[in-house]
Amino acid sequence: MFLSILKSKIHRVTVTEANLDYIGSVTIDEDLMDASGIIAGEKVSIVDNTNGSRLETYTIPGKRGSGCICINGAAAHLVKPGDIVIIMSYALMTPEEAKAFKPQVIFPETTTNRLL
Repeated sequence: MFLSILKSKIHRVTVTEANLDYIGSVTIDEDLMDASGIIAGEKVSIVDNTNGSRLETYTIPGKRGSGCICINGAAAHLVKPGDIVIIMSYALMTPEEAKAFKPQVIFPETTTNRLL
C-alpha cells in the first residue's frame, strides 16, 4: 500500500500574475522551486487563501529572483493577482517511508515572494 504524503510546500505567497491566454500551469520563481524541492513539470495543488479556490496543475520555472507566481490558463478565472496562495506537491510512499519523511516547507515573505 502507498500513501500520498506532503512532499513540498510553498506557504502563503502572493500571486503576481494571471494569464488566461497561456496553455496552462503555474509559473514559479525558480529560487522558490529550488528551496521547496518542487521541480519543473511536477503536479501541484494550489489553495487560494483569499477566495477558497482549490486547483491542480503543473509547474513551469519562472525567472530566478523575480518572486513570480503566475497562474496560467483556465485557472486564471479562479485565482487573481494579489491573492495569497499555498502551493503543495505530494509523493507516494509506503507507510514506513512516510513515518520518517519530512516535507520541505518554505515561508517566503508575502510582499516580495522572496525567501527570508
